[in-house]
Amino acid sequence: LAYGTSPNGSEISTLEIMEVTDACSPQDNTDNPQPLEHASVRLLPERISRTRAASVAWLPDSSGFYYTRYPRPGDVPPGEEVYHRHVFLHKIGEAGNTDGMKDAEIFGQGMHPEHWPSVKLSEDGRWLLVKVEQGWARTEMFLNDLKNPQADFVAVTTGQDLLYDGEIFAGDLYITTNEGAPRFRVMKVACASPQRENWKEIIAESDAVIEEAQVIGRQLFLRCSRNAVSQLRIHALDGALTGEVQLPAPGTIFSLGGNWESEQAFLGFTSFVIPPSVYQVTLDGRVTPWARVESGIDPERYQAEQIWFQSKDGTQVPMFVVSRKDMVRTGRTPALLSGYGGFNVGRTPVFNRNAMLLLLERGGVYADVQLRGGNEFGEEWHRAGMLEKKQNVFDDFIAAAEHLIASGYTDPEHLAIQGGSNGGLLVGAVITQRPELFRAAVSQVPLLDMLRYHNFQIARLWIPEYGSAQDPEQFRYLYQYSPYHRMLENVKYPATLFMTAESDTRVDPMHAKKMAALMQSAAENHSGTDSDRPILLRVDTRAGHGAGKPVAKLADDAVDFWSFLFWQLGVSID
Repeated sequence: LAYGTSPNGSEISTLEIMEVTDACSPQDNTDNPQPLEHASVRLLPERISRTRAASVAWLPDSSGFYYTRYPRPGDVPPGEEVYHRHVFLHKIGEAGNTDGMKDAEIFGQGMHPEHWPSVKLSEDGRWLLVKVEQGWARTEMFLNDLKNPQADFVAVTTGQDLLYDGEIFAGDLYITTNEGAPRFRVMKVACASPQRENWKEIIAESDAVIEEAQVIGRQLFLRCSRNAVSQLRIHALDGALTGEVQLPAPGTIFSLGGNWESEQAFLGFTSFVIPPSVYQVTLDGRVTPWARVESGIDPERYQAEQIWFQSKDGTQVPMFVVSRKDMVRTGRTPALLSGYGGFNVGRTPVFNRNAMLLLLERGGVYADVQLRGGNEFGEEWHRAGMLEKKQNVFDDFIAAAEHLIASGYTDPEHLAIQGGSNGGLLVGAVITQRPELFRAAVSQVPLLDMLRYHNFQIARLWIPEYGSAQDPEQFRYLYQYSPYHRMLENVKYPATLFMTAESDTRVDPMHAKKMAALMQSAAENHSGTDSDRPILLRVDTRAGHGAGKPVAKLADDAVDFWSFLFWQLGVSID
C-alpha cells in the first residue's frame, strides 16, 4: 500500500509504503468478510518526498510502482519547485534509494512545467498510459509498450483542445472523450496501434454525461450523471449495454472500486438523506449494502426537490432545495445557498449532517445550485463558466437567490451564502455585485484578488480556467469581477466571515486576509453600517486547504461557521 502524508494540512506530501498481508478473511464469507485477528502490517523504510497528490500505478508483482512527483531540488529553475511534475519508477527495497531520489525518470523531460501527468498500467504490466492534464478543458495521452525496451512513448492524442481519459485491458485502450460529444462517448483501440484513425466508437453520447469508464470483472462500468444525479451502467467490452444498476435513491456515486479480475464492484454513494455508504454491486447489477456511516438521522423527515430557474441570459439552471417535510414557506425562512461553478466539478446530492440537524431541524432551508462551470451537463456547461464567460457563474448564483426569494422560501434578511475555494471566489463576487441580496456570507479558503492570484502557490495551474491579468484581454474581464477590485465605499455589505488557514498551499491565505482588511476599512468609513454586519477573518493554524483535516478541527470549523450564520439569520439555539 502506498499512501501520502502531509504536515499541517499543507498537501506537501511524502509517499510511504506499507506491506499488508492476510488482511482480509477468506472468501467463504463473502456477505460480511471481517479482518483477521493476526493480519500482518509492516511499514517499509521508503520515504519519498515531493509527491503532492501522487498518481501511483503498481507493477503486477508488487515489486514497485510508477508514480508522479516533483524532480529533485536543483533540477528545476528557482521558483519553479511547485511545478514540473514528472513520472518515475520506484523499485521497493532498492539499496541506497529509500528516498526515491535515484528513481529512473520515465516521462516529463521537456514537458510544459504546469502540465499535470498521471499514470495507469495495464493488468499484465505491459502498457503504461500517461495522461497529461493541461488545465481542466484539455488533456493529452501517451502510451508506452514496456515489453519493448527500445520503444518510446506514442502520442495517442495531442494538440486537441479536448478531454480524454483511458482504461487499459487485454491489449485494448478504452477512451472516454468529449471529442464530437460534449456529454462524452467511449472509443476503443488496440494498444499496439493507438493512432486516431484506428479508434472505434463503442458507446455513443446520450443525454447522461459519462464521467468515468472502468473495467471491472471484464466488463465496462460507466459512472454517469443525468441532471446532476448519478447513474451506473454496465456494458460488455464491445460496448453493448448489459444492465442499468438501480441505485438506492437519487444521489451521488463518489467512488467506484474494483479491477479487471474482481467478482463484484463496490461503489461509494451518498445523497441529501443517505450518509456516505458503500454498496456491493454484482456483475449483473444487483446492489446490496456493505457499510455506512451511522448518522442518527431519520431520512423520512426530510425532502429534496430539484427546481429549475432562468438565469440572466435565459439559460435554465437547476437547484436542489432540501428541507423538513413539514416546512412551511413563510417568505422569511432562514436559508443557506451554496455553489461552486468551475473546474469541471459537478455539484450533486451530498449528505450534510450539520445542515440537517442544525439548520433544517430549526425550520431552515438548504439549497445547492448547479452553476455553469461545472460538469453537470457536459463540457459545454463547463466552458460556459470559464475564462471570459466566468460572469455566467455569478449571474446563475444571483438568479438562484432571486428565485428562492420570489418563490417564498426566504428574503434578503434571512438568506446566507457559502462557498469554498473557487466557491469562495463565487461568494466574494456576488456580495460585491449584489450586496443587498444577502444577509450573511461565508467565504472559505477563497480566491479574491484575481489580478494577482497566479503569482502565489500553485495558482499558475489555474490560468487555463480563469485567464491571467498579464494578457490584456483577459485582464479586462478579470478586473470586471475580481472581488478585491470591486469593493466600493459607502455600500452596506452582508455580514461576512472569511475562513482560511496558515498552511494552505493551494489558495494563498493572502486572499482572505487582504479582502477582510479592505472590507473592514470600508465598513469603518461607512457611517450607515450597522453593528450587526461584521466583517470577520478566521485563520486556522496547522491546517491547510481542507484535505485531511482532523475531526477536531472540522468540529471547530463547524461551531464557528454555524454560530456565525445563526447569529446573523436570527436562528435561536435552544
